[in-house]
Amino acid sequence: MIQTARLTLRRATWDDLDATHRLFSNSVVMRYWSRPEHETLEETRRWLRELVEPGPDSLDFLIEKDGVVIGKAGAWRLPEIGYLLHPDHWGQGLAQEAMTAVISHLHRIRPELTHLIAEVDPRNTASLRLLTRLGFVETGRAERTMQWRDEWCDSIYLRRDY
Repeated sequence: MIQTARLTLRRATWDDLDATHRLFSNSVVMRYWSRPEHETLEETRRWLRELVEPGPDSLDFLIEKDGVVIGKAGAWRLPEIGYLLHPDHWGQGLAQEAMTAVISHLHRIRPELTHLIAEVDPRNTASLRLLTRLGFVETGRAERTMQWRDEWCDSIYLRRDY
């Protein structure tokens, strides 16, 4: 568990199914994720399994504020990091607070890591600004890297060295 001034970042449990489904079934939350929102609880259950029973390179955390799950932050597969935050909590510096704590935690428990990477849809300007503030720099771009429903999306790749 990681504690910040306003947040608790903790590992997921099966009791988090409903809370994570509220996030992953929200089309605004999922707009720039690697896939559209979850349509069923079963989709979320399959995804949650990866958090509850993580692989060796998975260090993902649920973000809680005042005891309520409001997002996810961490590394699904190191060295790639990512985060999601419910729109009710955008614009308050919470994503930066969570990711600053995650980056520090990853460096502390995995000192062999030389860098972290991230992939962002170029239209997601808020995430690009946040990652820049966190020390990430652009390393490349690619077109049509991901299909989101009927739409092809591009990618910007970023890296942060330790």
